[in-house]
Amino acid sequence: MKPAPFTLHRPTTLEEAVAILGDVADSGGLVIAGGQSLVPMMALRLAYPSDLVDINTVDALDTVRVEEGRLAIGATVRHAAFHSPVVTGCLGRLLAAVSRHIAHYPIRTRGTFCGSLAHADPASEWCLVATTLDAEIRLMSVHGTRDLTAADFFTGAMTTAREANELIVEARLPLLPDQTAFGFYEFNRRAGDFALGMALATFVLRGGRIADVRVGLGGIEETPRRLAAVERLLMGKVPDADLFEAASKAAIDEVDPMQDPVTSADYRRDLTAVVVRRALQAADADRLKQR
Repeated sequence: MKPAPFTLHRPTTLEEAVAILGDVADSGGLVIAGGQSLVPMMALRLAYPSDLVDINTVDALDTVRVEEGRLAIGATVRHAAFHSPVVTGCLGRLLAAVSRHIAHYPIRTRGTFCGSLAHADPASEWCLVATTLDAEIRLMSVHGTRDLTAADFFTGAMTTAREANELIVEARLPLLPDQTAFGFYEFNRRAGDFALGMALATFVLRGGRIADVRVGLGGIEETPRRLAAVERLLMGKVPDADLFEAASKAAIDEVDPMQDPVTSADYRRDLTAVVVRRALQAADADRLKQR
């Protein structure tokens, strides 16, 4: 199939992009950056926007910079930008490791970090990263800007708190302290497929005990989220196999999994324990490598 007719707009400044979006949003206009989700949906007539605002010509959105202790990622920065660390320390290594799990190489050369957040697929690796690290998402419209935490931004599967006339300008991730260890684990049926479940864990050791721990879960529920009960169980403990096993079992009690015709809720519940345990094991291995 082919997409329905639409009008294409190519602004060159952020102000122009926001103004055009404000004019066309009410009639079904959408923003396009990487287009790796939107274009297939248009081809299948699952989406038929009246207008497309192509922000690839807005140079100001294609930036990655460190500002006030955060890494700011502009709206047209591609997945492939993170194949090598974009910043020193744990955060750069973490983003590089996660980026290699996103779909296939050709998709990574075009798809964008912020576009992934806007699409809000439960199986999105970047949505999990944003939630686990408490990212801030900056939105802009003709009425001004507002910042939302990832926890407030994601409201359901494929749904966010972004208004139709708002453009995601950038996402901001906190720079992680020195000696932070991280672990990421994703399960899918084939390499490049959407994740059925994934987890991201970060922590530091103070006096040999876990501190500043974050454990995020994605692909299991309709939105990614941090596992508060698991984090409380881990805090202040000495990392070992028994602790990670206990944490994985605690994760099972905390989730309300999705289900679909192929994957049952019970399967995803069991998978929760696997991905959490393996993410924690990977984080501990990363800690040992830093010695």
